[in-house]
Amino acid sequence: MSAPPVKAYVANEADAVTTWFVDEAGDPTLFAKGGKVVVATEGCSRFFIEGKLECRDVAALAADLDRLRAELLTDPYFKGVPSLDPARERTAMNFHAKDDPAEVRFLVFRLLAKHELRFVAVVRDKLKLLDYASQRRRIDPAYRYDPNGHELYDELTRRLFSRLHGYGEHRVVFAQRGHKPRTKAFLDAIEHEDQAFEATFGLQRPKPTEVVCGFPRNHAGLQAVDYYLWALQRFYERGETRFLDYIWPQTLEVIDLDATPIKKRGQPRSEFVVFNKEHPLTLESRAGVGNKNREI
Repeated sequence: MSAPPVKAYVANEADAVTTWFVDEAGDPTLFAKGGKVVVATEGCSRFFIEGKLECRDVAALAADLDRLRAELLTDPYFKGVPSLDPARERTAMNFHAKDDPAEVRFLVFRLLAKHELRFVAVVRDKLKLLDYASQRRRIDPAYRYDPNGHELYDELTRRLFSRLHGYGEHRVVFAQRGHKPRTKAFLDAIEHEDQAFEATFGLQRPKPTEVVCGFPRNHAGLQAVDYYLWALQRFYERGETRFLDYIWPQTLEVIDLDATPIKKRGQPRSEFVVFNKEHPLTLESRAGVGNKNREI
């Protein structure tokens, strides 16, 4: 399914529509065939991350990424680089941090830093999820962890949209994974949190004017959020900080569902930890992450 082109929105106008681009990093897998645990083994991530990137000027971002891609394709320095071969349909078609050469990643990160973008992510430690799934199976022998990832994906989607990041008109574009679009599941998760927000605060949040399921090649914002997710994933999986440090000025918050909360006197212990400008995400503030030998 080919997604329709993104309508151009102009930043800083009173009637401007904010667009949230949503994607994920890592995989939802816990078990291989036969019930073998494969979390944090070769080819299987330890963490599953979902993120959204706010963009107020989609047209400008798309134009800049297209311009950069055109320059790379005609630059003799990159001649012969496999990912820039149009026949391979990788960097030549759309930027993807995992596949792009290091020199290209540097240029893309530098370009993104010049745009008005805000990043939010939710992180789940699959080792903790494995404990939950195992305990639940002991209580209910009929329980089976969903190998398609819907159980995990839906939880993170609800968390991602449970916190209010702006109150104006907005649309959502999320990356399609596989052959089955998840539009209904995505809308259900957002609706669930809208109802919870209204019950808690007595206020109605504006609903998205549009929810689109699309591919990165059709949406510059999906290419951009992939880069932010890759930077965060490198921190959690490999303990690499330099990419995270670079995107941190544009990061609103990282919601870590499995970090150990610090109890403050006179306040109940939180269910999760929120890393933000006041509480930065570092190897010291989030112990127990990163394995330099992991390949992601």
